[in-house]
Amino acid sequence: MDAALATALGATAPLTRPSTVHHPLPAGPQAAREARRMAAWLLAAHPVACPHDTTEDILVIVSELTANAVRHARPPYALTLSVEPGRAGIALSDASRSLPRQHDGRSPLATRGRGLEIIRALGAELFVSPAPFGKQVIAVVTWPAR
Repeated sequence: MDAALATALGATAPLTRPSTVHHPLPAGPQAAREARRMAAWLLAAHPVACPHDTTEDILVIVSELTANAVRHARPPYALTLSVEPGRAGIALSDASRSLPRQHDGRSPLATRGRGLEIIRALGAELFVSPAPFGKQVIAVVTWPAR
């Protein structure tokens, strides 16, 4: 697992049997679809780890992180997703060192600029980790483990 993602997940030692996928993404509008496809595949392969409603939230978060990277950063892009009972870490890496911007007080009717707000509204914690190639934007989602 990626060190920044492990840190964001609060791991001090290797995680206990996480299910992880790291997948390069294409540049362009098809990136979000590809990221969702990979995330859905991992979540379906390990359904015990993540409840259905949380799975839907994770797919929205993956879409938002990927769309933000494609719109505001530069390739190459890659998705890293790690899921275990009670938590998931979603990291989207890109080649830009520019930090994500927060909502800037636009009109409530604006159709763009709310991706990070949506991610937080779904209960995710957000982190940004610099990387030698650019940065990773990481979202961590937790739920009661069964």
